[in-house]
Amino acid sequence: MSFQAYLDTVRNKTGKTVPEFRALAETQGLERHGEIVAWLKAEYGLGHGHATAVAAALLKAETRRAPATERTAAVFSGKKAMWQPLWTALLAHAQTFGEDVGVAPTETSVGLTRAGRKFALVQPGVKAADVGLRLPDLTPTAPYEAAGAWNSMVTRRLRLTEPGGPETHLLDALHAAYQAR
Repeated sequence: MSFQAYLDTVRNKTGKTVPEFRALAETQGLERHGEIVAWLKAEYGLGHGHATAVAAALLKAETRRAPATERTAAVFSGKKAMWQPLWTALLAHAQTFGEDVGVAPTETSVGLTRAGRKFALVQPGVKAADVGLRLPDLTPTAPYEAAGAWNSMVTRRLRLTEPGGPETHLLDALHAAYQAR
């Protein structure tokens, strides 16, 4: 049985996808392979092989093969779900800039690209979210700070501590970052 066949069988049996299991594991505070396997066997009645496949998908690079929409959903899942409206608003605004806007999710953040080159990213956390913007010719001014070592793909960073829609200055900065690319 192939790795994907294991995951397909688990989805058929439980009705849950890898991103959904990831969100559930995060809410349970499960981070280690053995913990995840034991939880899947106890909670969902999975056999050892199927539980191991799901745990591997949660912890390994195999999940990068999932569609961008699933990987993006995983970034904004669990305790980080409160930042989903911010991401949705920023994406909707960025898509008005042109047809060359794309989405580039990683395991911890989701980037916005112009013709494949990143111009912004959102990295949600449990207590705060960071928005990074690539604006190499501008000196950061409050409320923005230099991105520094936080993320080398961007030059400016905005730390948000309250969920909600983006303010006008952020939408303007996002557009400027798009134009700078």
